[in-house]
Amino acid sequence: MELQEALAKLPIVAVLRGISPDEAVGVGEALVAADVPIMEVPLNSPDPFRSIRLQADRFSADAVVGAGTVLQAEDVARVADAGGTIIVSPNLNEEVVRATKRCGLISVPGVFTPSEAFRALDAGADALKLFPGDGMSPKVVKALRAVLPKETILIVTGGVDAGNIGEWIAGGANGVGIGSALYKPGKSVAEVAADAQRFAEAAKALA
Repeated sequence: MELQEALAKLPIVAVLRGISPDEAVGVGEALVAADVPIMEVPLNSPDPFRSIRLQADRFSADAVVGAGTVLQAEDVARVADAGGTIIVSPNLNEEVVRATKRCGLISVPGVFTPSEAFRALDAGADALKLFPGDGMSPKVVKALRAVLPKETILIVTGGVDAGNIGEWIAGGANGVGIGSALYKPGKSVAEVAADAQRFAEAAKALA
C-alpha cells in the first residue's frame, strides 16, 4: 500500500513505542479492524525487528508497516529485511533518508523548521513528520503548507488527540501520528481496540 493511499483511507499513523513481539499481532489486528492503515514500531522497543516481521507478514496487504525512531542509516536495511516498508525518524538525518530511498522504502524524517523541511525534501523524503506537534500549532502547519511544494505530505506527531485531529487536518496536515494515547506497554488489546475505534471515528467524521 502506498503512503498516500493509506492516509486517504484514514489519516492516522499508530506509533507503537514499547511494543513487544508477543503483542505485535494482537495489537495489529485491533488497528486493522479500526482501519488504521500505518503501523510504526519504534526501534527503541523490545526486539523491534521481530515485531516488524510479525506485523509485515500478517498485515502488509492491509497496512503500511515499518519502523520509527530510526536514527542510523545502517538500521534501514534491517527494517527492509524484516519486511518493513516505511522509515520514520524524529529528526532529519540525510544519510537515513538516502539509505531509505536506496532500499526502496518510504522516507518520513522528522522536521520542525522550514529549513529542515526543505533539506529533507532535497534529500529525497517522501513525507515530513512535523515533530513535536505539541511544540507547534495548526497555524504553523498552514504556514508551512503555503511555502512547501503542493504535493508535500505532512504528518503531525505529538500532542494529537481525538479532540484536535480536525484542527490539524484543517491546518493542512495529511495525517497525524498517535502514540501513547493509542498504545503504550501494559495496555490491553481490548483497550487499544476501543481507542483505535475512537480515533478512527474522529478522523472519519472529517471526511
